[in-house]
Amino acid sequence: MTTKTPSAAPVRHDVSLFSPDDFYLFNEGRNYRAYNHLGAHTATFNGETGTVFSVWAPNASKVSVVGNFNGWNNNSHPLESRGSSGIWEGFIPEVSKGALYKFHIVSHNHGHVGDKADPFGVLHEEPPRTASVVWDLDYKWADAGWMKSRGGRQSLHSPISIYELHLGSWMRTPEDSNRSLTYREIAPKLADYIE
Repeated sequence: MTTKTPSAAPVRHDVSLFSPDDFYLFNEGRNYRAYNHLGAHTATFNGETGTVFSVWAPNASKVSVVGNFNGWNNNSHPLESRGSSGIWEGFIPEVSKGALYKFHIVSHNHGHVGDKADPFGVLHEEPPRTASVVWDLDYKWADAGWMKSRGGRQSLHSPISIYELHLGSWMRTPEDSNRSLTYREIAPKLADYIE
């Protein structure tokens, strides 16, 4: 009995989330919204739904996307280098929210090869697994009233407290294999702690 390897449609290089101006600003170090272009973004082009993958890998000789949609095959979905920007990009039809992926990168430096998580990824597998997850940040904010009134409460002349912590190391659940807490689990504990 043979097991069929999962496969998505071939990668397309005729679409891009970058405009010529975006590439220009990126090369100048002044594209302050690179997160809108780099990473994995679900999109529809000419009625075809899928995901645009892009990563900055200026020292790469080859970049491809590997994932559960192609059997982690590094030859299935090669990305295309976008000029002198160091950006590699491609659109893979049929890949949707929830797909696991990494960037397979072959370096110019002695041919070093590695599968890398997406530095612009917005969701990742729970450790010890390390793949990125295609996700869509289509959250609808409902804080217009607070945003409008906050100017009167925030001032350079008022005190402010900023707390920074690494959620994965601040608190764990020893009774459950020492796993990290989810955001929903940690929020009330953190609020009580900083009060």
